[in-house]
Amino acid sequence: MIEIGHTLVSEELFTEHFVCDLDSCKGACCIEGDAGAPLTEEETDILEKEYPNFKPFLRPEGMEYVEKLGTSVMDFDGEAVTPLRDGKECAYTVFEGGKALCGIEKAWKAGATSFRKPLSCHLYPIRTKEYVSFEAMNYDRWEVCSPACALGNELKVPVYAFLKEALIRKYGNDWFQELHQAFLLYKKTY
Repeated sequence: MIEIGHTLVSEELFTEHFVCDLDSCKGACCIEGDAGAPLTEEETDILEKEYPNFKPFLRPEGMEYVEKLGTSVMDFDGEAVTPLRDGKECAYTVFEGGKALCGIEKAWKAGATSFRKPLSCHLYPIRTKEYVSFEAMNYDRWEVCSPACALGNELKVPVYAFLKEALIRKYGNDWFQELHQAFLLYKKTY
């Protein structure tokens, strides 16, 4: 683990490779799994407030579930997550050209909302966990992302580099620059 500020970063963010390959996976991360996307407390408030702004970008089926269950729900561990439609895809999922996409992000790209999408989605395949004195950051392996691992290996893009924009969104540019310097040192050493 590498310490950057109050975070402990798994070395796998340097050693593993990843580049989303939406043409191959078809957005499986939006429709697979046993719970919705993890949300922070702040994000649950943002989803509630911003819902009218991204609602027009959702499918009627998704809107129905959001309006029935709420903009966020509690999972089996008691943590806030996005609601699932019939226990399958995220209620915020839209389909275009045979691919699952985020309706919230579609609204963000259109300038209808200032909220891009949940950080847990933007940061994937990194998963973070808060502890009393630090935050752990680990690489999460999921079979649906094997095309992203293959493309990342082919292009030689480390996980942290692929997620630069999301990491800056969460931790800031200075933190990311420190992480990048740690990568360069790690690369020289190993």
